[in-house]
Amino acid sequence: MAIRTTLTGAAVAALAIAGPLTGVAHAQDDDLDCADFVYQEDAQAVFDLDRSDPNRLDEDQGPDDGIACEVLPRRSTAVVSTATATATATAAPTLGVQGGTGGSVGPAAFERAVGVALALGGLGLAGAYVVKRRRGTGGRAR
Repeated sequence: MAIRTTLTGAAVAALAIAGPLTGVAHAQDDDLDCADFVYQEDAQAVFDLDRSDPNRLDEDQGPDDGIACEVLPRRSTAVVSTATATATATAAPTLGVQGGTGGSVGPAAFERAVGVALALGGLGLAGAYVVKRRRGTGGRAR
């Protein structure tokens, strides 16, 4: 019986630790879309870094023409510097598509509640085990 209680407590503790970590992978999303840019030139600079278009910046009606986010306003005739293009390419998205995560960027409130409940349950089981062992009612014949 003691080994079963120990294993149950270990399983509850493992679930309590792993539960709150479910949203960590979502924080790594780097998916950009046209809403993440102010000017077309910035979107074009990101598009030019990877012409396979993983961010779908050239998604307009008609065939893909190599021009990213045509609906965005253009800057004046000033040249876009490489520093601006690099900074835009590495910036995290603020709005828009977030890699199919449904807009979540971390664990939901109910996931945190489940993690806390599991942790408290594990502590309760551990406490009950300690009390049982101290009273000497471990179920063994003396």
